[in-house]
Amino acid sequence: MKAIVYFLCAILTIWSCSSPKKTIQKTSKNEAFVKIANDSLQYEITIIDIGFSNYLNTIAKPMSFYSIDYLETKNSFYVSEWNNRFRSGYKPNLYENLIDYDNSIHYGLEVNYKLFNYFKFVESRYGERF
Repeated sequence: MKAIVYFLCAILTIWSCSSPKKTIQKTSKNEAFVKIANDSLQYEITIIDIGFSNYLNTIAKPMSFYSIDYLETKNSFYVSEWNNRFRSGYKPNLYENLIDYDNSIHYGLEVNYKLFNYFKFVESRYGERF
């Protein structure tokens, strides 16, 4: 009887020390693809970066927090810095595209808000400073 108890204790000890099964968290393809467009659909931005939707919904301040003038000024600076890094070949895996942003065009609050928050997302996720 003692042998059976020792045997069961040994089996339970070995079983309890095994590593837990890995859980794989799948992200949906819709989450990685963000399309930004103003109401008239004259201008749009497509962001393909996993985690941006989550950042926009949880961390970013609400759209009403910023004025359109503030967003346009900041985006002008951020786009200029982004394009300089793209042209110089700095971190080509991160700065893959040139951003065509014209300061004289008014893109609307939504486009400017989401573009601004994408730059904030890049700063937060990749540790880049503009």
